[in-house]
Amino acid sequence: MKTSTLIKTTLILAFSGTLAISYAQQKDYPIQAVNFTSVKFTDNFWLPRLRINHTSTIPASFERCENTGRVKNFEMAANRSGKFCTTFPFDDTDIYKTIEGASFSLSLFPDKKLEQYIDGLIVKVAMAQEPDGYLYTARTIDPAHPHAWAGLQRWEKERELSHELYNSGHLYEAAAAHYYATGKRSLLNIALKNADLVCSVFGPGKMHVAPGHEIVEMGLVKLYRITGKKEYLESAKDFIDERGHYAKYDKNSKDPWKSGAYWQDHKPVLEQKEAIGHAVRAAYLYAGVADVAALTGNQAYLKAIDSIWENTVSKKMYVQGGLGAVPGGERFGDNYELPNTTAYNETCAAIANVYWNHRMFLLHGEAKYIDILEKSLYNGLISGVGLDGKSFFYSNAMQVKNSFSHSALEHGRSGWFDCSCCPTNVSRLLPSIPGYVYGQKDKDIYVNLFVSSNATFSVKGKKVNIEQQNNYPWQGALRFVVSPQASTNFNMKIRIPGWARNEAMPSNLYQFTDKTDTKVEIKVNGKVVNYQGDKGYATISRAWKKNDVVEVNLPMEVRRVIAHEKVKDDVGKVALQRGPIVYCAEWVDNNGKASNLLVPVNASFQTEFRPELLNGVTIIKAKVPAIEIDAMGQNVTTVQRDLTAIPYYSWANRGKGEMLVWFPQQIKDLDVITTELGDKSVGK
Repeated sequence: MKTSTLIKTTLILAFSGTLAISYAQQKDYPIQAVNFTSVKFTDNFWLPRLRINHTSTIPASFERCENTGRVKNFEMAANRSGKFCTTFPFDDTDIYKTIEGASFSLSLFPDKKLEQYIDGLIVKVAMAQEPDGYLYTARTIDPAHPHAWAGLQRWEKERELSHELYNSGHLYEAAAAHYYATGKRSLLNIALKNADLVCSVFGPGKMHVAPGHEIVEMGLVKLYRITGKKEYLESAKDFIDERGHYAKYDKNSKDPWKSGAYWQDHKPVLEQKEAIGHAVRAAYLYAGVADVAALTGNQAYLKAIDSIWENTVSKKMYVQGGLGAVPGGERFGDNYELPNTTAYNETCAAIANVYWNHRMFLLHGEAKYIDILEKSLYNGLISGVGLDGKSFFYSNAMQVKNSFSHSALEHGRSGWFDCSCCPTNVSRLLPSIPGYVYGQKDKDIYVNLFVSSNATFSVKGKKVNIEQQNNYPWQGALRFVVSPQASTNFNMKIRIPGWARNEAMPSNLYQFTDKTDTKVEIKVNGKVVNYQGDKGYATISRAWKKNDVVEVNLPMEVRRVIAHEKVKDDVGKVALQRGPIVYCAEWVDNNGKASNLLVPVNASFQTEFRPELLNGVTIIKAKVPAIEIDAMGQNVTTVQRDLTAIPYYSWANRGKGEMLVWFPQQIKDLDVITTELGDKSVGK
């Protein structure tokens, strides 16, 4: 084999970060992700979003990095003069994340102009790097006067504020994506130089630190996969093991900053049983722990993150997959603390949730992890980006109600934020979605997500093509055309989603009020087959031949969801779900309000696909009572109204106003609000 062919083959195998690599590796995930470049989308739901990400989100992100001074910071760092001109010391990562997303996207949509722009940016990044590999513009521009969060010496505030290792982690992630997508080493060489410095500074007998904002752990693992350099994996493990050992916090304090819980440094990882602190940092940590557990075989790590996962899905997750209930600190609340009006649900946390749950699936092979991944992906994640691809939510509300001061009318999408971690994070996640559709373990092929597409596998040395034909998530009729190169025995393991098995959640945190005993029917070449259910998958074992057809029909009824009785905000309320989609009512479809709608137990639902609405959505309709107050504010009545519910992800694309996910089933009480005449907040 020619050298160039070998390199190309290695790149293809390695792209997802969990596949085969070019050196002998003793341990890894039991299940391997199928390279996202091996799965070509042809659908009407995800493919348009990937195109918009390429044509709108990524160019807008690069443009805003230019306009806000993020690029200028690198230029000044290269000249070692000037004044850091943006707000946060982690602003460098917006460039790294957009490069990562653009690199993924180049593999889907070749674009010479974009590739050349990235090459130019990488030159600026290289020039900003210091000779020993240090790369952090907030210090390099003017070392005598670094950013206030950074401290006078390198790394001295890493645990609390500086984000030096956070910057490095995103650099490594971007470098891996760019290398795999283009075969170029320009950004990879920068990352390796920085990683070598990090490994020389931190570890046993050297500097001790638990990174304040985790992601460097995952990034180091990706560099280890590319190079086989064991120091990178060892450093990732060292950073995990630092937690709860060297910091001198007040362990009895309820303040997450004083206790170290804010950045998961309150106790050793192996002793952590509960999702706690900043939600994005936490989920990045848990994903990094999964990586290191897989590559080292450390069962104690597995036990820890298994416990944390159970706590998260049974007590700390919103119905649409969102994480992080408390705005102060962007963090998890106490068990069952899931308020609606103040819900935080950072978009980055939904992205981190996808990373974490995908790794949990690769470790355990259970459908429940993909159920959570799907819930987050179709609801709490893509709600964070507008249908135009360049308007965003940082936090994702669960309820917006017009108060007397009209404060809710301020809740709309933004093109950018001072802290723009979420828009650039979205740009890197979306083009990687094809890599979540399948998994493979020897002759087991796991079908995790349902997206019209063509995918290619190698099973026992034979090429296998699977074509998905469906209109998911709007319809539940799934069709798979299986075409092996030659007759081949393998197991096709099709996920039967929890929502199709009476599970609103793989816990009792949320449940459907109505149960069905109907088993999902599967046909092979037109004949109903008996299948074995295993960990949420229907396993079909046979000698597959060209153009074998598998048909699966998933139920698509509207389901009522209720929350655990300890979730105080949701007592007596229901949410609506159809397939994987969680719904909400928005003001524009419901006579200018949403907070006055009831959904009683006898409400009857109809669905209708509206191709012209919100880029094409299935809506839910019902006749329901609505509370009305007369013009004098003295008489309250209920009248029958037409409820229209839209997918939660699509709200706030038509202006600002009320939105509701959880509907009261009946009137139990009314609050009387008194306001002084002439309230200065009115109409502000």
